[in-house]
Amino acid sequence: MNLVVLGVDIETPTLKALAKLTEASGIEQIHGEAFRIVDATPDERVAELCQAARLDYAYVPAGRRLADFGLFVTDMDSTLIDIECIDEIADMQGLKDEVAAITEAAMLGELDFRESLTRRVALLAGLEETALERVLTERLQLNPGAERLLAGLREAGVHTVLVSGGFTYFTERLKARLGFDEAYANELEVADGRLTGRVLGDIVDGEAKARHLLRARHALGLESHQVIAAGDGANDLPMFEAAGFRVAYRPKPVLRVVADCCLDHTGLDSILSLFAA
Repeated sequence: MNLVVLGVDIETPTLKALAKLTEASGIEQIHGEAFRIVDATPDERVAELCQAARLDYAYVPAGRRLADFGLFVTDMDSTLIDIECIDEIADMQGLKDEVAAITEAAMLGELDFRESLTRRVALLAGLEETALERVLTERLQLNPGAERLLAGLREAGVHTVLVSGGFTYFTERLKARLGFDEAYANELEVADGRLTGRVLGDIVDGEAKARHLLRARHALGLESHQVIAAGDGANDLPMFEAAGFRVAYRPKPVLRVVADCCLDHTGLDSILSLFAA
């Protein structure tokens, strides 16, 4: 097992301390912001040391290559992008605080996602559809490393799926921009240019995310160990349970405890550095 260490400023004394702590046989530089500590024995003190040094890390089987994976499935809001779209849409109604509180409860696992989505969308009734475009153009930003991550996955031949409890207005545009192979989300009902406060069709919740992952995996003829999943909150738990490698980006506590790698300090493209080329 190797310990991969990620960070913008990785100091040599920290690397040596980690190598000693894990009884490693050596240290290899992957690039300026990633190092591999070879033949590392997992130690619970690694987490504390890395946190103090503002480093991310993951234990990865020796020789594991990115090309060994065939499927990458990721959440959108607060994972691929830096906002919760529904909260920003609600801000156009002057209801951001109320909706954001429901969103937070759902992401922490304190509130059923379906119930939370229904309640939040209902508050948007009457809002002009043009508010969606304003959120897209004025507020939505990709999280650091997103574009490089997707380019690297494509180069490695990995099938990519964007699956979100958010809305198709945003997932379809991100699919086109970043080159995802598939994208799934909830569709907001619109009548006479305004949101009705309802969602069309079945709600994409955590279980639906997992079903999309399994469907894609089976269609590609893959096993679970060939799947990477990325997310940030409780709604991603079922998807994580169906994936072989789980990356949590700035995660809520409920997801942190089941993740193979938590990206608290580095960008999404750090995922590429976890595995050999």
